[in-house]
Amino acid sequence: MDTKQIETAGVYEIQNPEAVAAAKQAMPCSEAIEKLADFYKIMGDQTRLKILTALEAGELCVSDLAELVSMSRSAISHQLRALKAAKLVKNRKDGKTVYYSLDDEHIHSIIKVALAHILEEG
Repeated sequence: MDTKQIETAGVYEIQNPEAVAAAKQAMPCSEAIEKLADFYKIMGDQTRLKILTALEAGELCVSDLAELVSMSRSAISHQLRALKAAKLVKNRKDGKTVYYSLDDEHIHSIIKVALAHILEEG
């Protein structure tokens, strides 16, 4: 049996204590991990990603987003509520029209880096 697979009382034998200690110290707390998982759940929806990538070009109203994503205004509004609750988008009102934009530069950076990663050749 490989030494990496040896178990002692339900705990694996540690092969590199320094690396394990460094990784343990670097790991976020459980609450932060839970919030990160929720963030990726929100980001993991194709419709919401289409909305977010459309908003990278600048602010848009629900009607414009509905046209871009080929969905009803009601469906877009529903998705925007989820994105706003997750602090991924913000809005401003101009008369009766509500315009949406990315909440901050972090959202743009996350999308840009993730897209660059998946579009890498190789």
